[in-house]
Amino acid sequence: MIEFACQHCSTTFRVAPEHAGKTATCKKCGASLQIPHAAAASADTAPEQTSAVIRGASPDFTYEISQRPDFALITIGLHEGKQVFAEPAAMACMSPSIKLKAGFKGGLRKTLGRAFGGESMIVNTFTAERGPGEVVFAPGAAGDAAHYRLSGGSLLMQRGAFVCHGPGVEISGKWQGAKSFFGGEGLVLLKASGTGDLFFNSYGAILPIDVKDEYIVDTGYIVAFEDTLDYSVSVLPGLRSRSKLKTFFFGGEGLVCRFRGQGRLWVQTRHVQSFLAWVHPFRPTSR
Repeated sequence: MIEFACQHCSTTFRVAPEHAGKTATCKKCGASLQIPHAAAASADTAPEQTSAVIRGASPDFTYEISQRPDFALITIGLHEGKQVFAEPAAMACMSPSIKLKAGFKGGLRKTLGRAFGGESMIVNTFTAERGPGEVVFAPGAAGDAAHYRLSGGSLLMQRGAFVCHGPGVEISGKWQGAKSFFGGEGLVLLKASGTGDLFFNSYGAILPIDVKDEYIVDTGYIVAFEDTLDYSVSVLPGLRSRSKLKTFFFGGEGLVCRFRGQGRLWVQTRHVQSFLAWVHPFRPTSR
């Protein structure tokens, strides 16, 4: 896939390689764009990645993701008068020019959706009121963090994955029915939609995968995926039929998600339940 940004409004697009060299129109600002070849797009528009540090910019702020993939920190450099929105308790430190305000965001429906999706009903708003400043966010899980630029579509995330976002993005819950029974995580996924910048985290390192037809992932390793992908949850191929019901209702072991279509998904390199199972024998017991 070729990923490039509009030079006028910074909206990010991703298209198939066969469209290289063609002329297109930006869906946001209407400017005429020429789709670059893959090598040029990577050099000109991809965020800078040096020594595991990711840097980039948007119209409202600059950002840096450092200390990855083990203990990622997200540093947002806000321009004067600009805002960033985050989950409670994610802020590690900030400049004195930043003002923090906590409250509900997006109405009752979206607020309840965030709660059912494993997030707090409260959203913290950070505003650079007295000149530019920076805010450093430390996700709760020991692992990686990633940036995604929404351009009118949606991104679905596992519960607890959201860290912060810029203006133009809304976070809500999306009811998925029984097919979202991801390893016992629940029936509601987090949905980020709109146009703007989104940051999410994982347990372990994050591995992006471009799906072109079909791909299978253990449900406990899914972090996020684009709404262009369809999916269904099934038992891991090869399990004996007698064990399928027990597998489904007790702990989620053996459940896989089959993604179909074209789009990107992100998986994590560690599974929380597997880690807890490994730790359990070492727990002290009373005599």
